[in-house]
Amino acid sequence: MEVFCIANAKNNLLINEQIRAREVLVIGPHGEQVGVKGIQDALTLASYAGLDLVLISPNATPPVCKVMDYNKYRYEKAKKAKEALKRQRATATETKEYRLSSVIDVGDFETKLKQVTKYLLKGDKIKLTIRFKGRQMAHPELGKEVLEKFASRLSDISEIEQAAKLDGKTMTMLLTPKKEK
Repeated sequence: MEVFCIANAKNNLLINEQIRAREVLVIGPHGEQVGVKGIQDALTLASYAGLDLVLISPNATPPVCKVMDYNKYRYEKAKKAKEALKRQRATATETKEYRLSSVIDVGDFETKLKQVTKYLLKGDKIKLTIRFKGRQMAHPELGKEVLEKFASRLSDISEIEQAAKLDGKTMTMLLTPKKEK
């Protein structure tokens, strides 16, 4: 005997009258094995319990069905998936990039400092970039001073993962949040 299971768009299991097998192995609501029953007997058993007959394993011989509350099962499955996604997001840290200038003004510097502090406290990495234009390339030490000053102001909440490094016309530095002990 062969049962064909057509996958729904949501990848849901077949329930109650959707099951097209003649005989199924029935598992009770508390996990006890009821035995091989005809599909009508299994449906009657589920309706007496006030629950649904859900096709768990369509490829088994005979197909396995369980008597359970299908809506509760779907709710718990969605809840677990949401929780797993939340844990996955918590472990993945983002890298935020901030562009500074070697001739940055005090007000702009303070504003960027506040924004960077917020992201560091959230747990994100920060990539600071200074792009040199025209004659600014003659004094890359000014850009390095700005980056080091920025890092020193954030030293209580961050560590320097990658020191200031000049690459062409761009100087970059990578900051990471300090690990709590």
